[in-house]
Amino acid sequence: MAASDLVVEKSEEDGVRILFLKNPPVNALSTGLLAQLDARVTALSQDLAVRAIILAGDGQYFSAGADLKEMASLDLAKAPEVVRKGHEILRRIEALGPPVIASVHGLALGGGLELALACDLRVAGESTKFGAPEVTYGLMPAYGGTQRLPRVVGVAKAKELVFTGTLVSAAEALRIGLVNKVVPAGQELRAARDLAHTIGQRAPKAVRAAKRAISASPGLDLTEGLTLEAKLFETEVLPTEDLAEGIAAFAEHRPPKFRGE
Repeated sequence: MAASDLVVEKSEEDGVRILFLKNPPVNALSTGLLAQLDARVTALSQDLAVRAIILAGDGQYFSAGADLKEMASLDLAKAPEVVRKGHEILRRIEALGPPVIASVHGLALGGGLELALACDLRVAGESTKFGAPEVTYGLMPAYGGTQRLPRVVGVAKAKELVFTGTLVSAAEALRIGLVNKVVPAGQELRAARDLAHTIGQRAPKAVRAAKRAISASPGLDLTEGLTLEAKLFETEVLPTEDLAEGIAAFAEHRPPKFRGE
């Protein structure tokens, strides 16, 4: 691992990959970190052996958001391009075939919260704080927070969080649906790994098809959604060898061994 590695990848069994943000002290989302994250995500998107991905922060925090020191020296004329690039990277994370799990500890603020929102699932430690404090710096969420946050917690709650910049606890984040699970502090990655390995042992093509259907559902009416679900079932799931394996394993009272075929 080179000293300049800001995103470090670890491979585990069951097709699980872990991406660690490594930009101390707060894992700020500098342009360099985002570029490396983009490269890692692009490579993972082309690897059909990957069944689940975990995004985690190295050190004391998940991510406290944008690199404000870097922003202070940024030519404001270049800011729209930085925002556009951030949108592209988070959209690529969101569009990954396998599920992506955010393992969140310490702080997930601003861009760090927006990064977690681009993931499919979020696991948090009980001492974690979440927030969109951009307005306290004269900014607004610009990496998708104004769009993804209301889709997760509802419009009214999203407005409250964004308009006030108030931080919320992990317990409150769980109550409003911002996270899927809260675990004791220090157990976030273990819980995310358990979840990722469970997903990794399921039929990968079926999981990917289900993710596509669920992710598309907010933009579709019910008839359109059902049409997409039926199409994915017919074209992505029915022809697979994993379906035959799943049925055989059930009949033989044994765990299935899915090969992603």
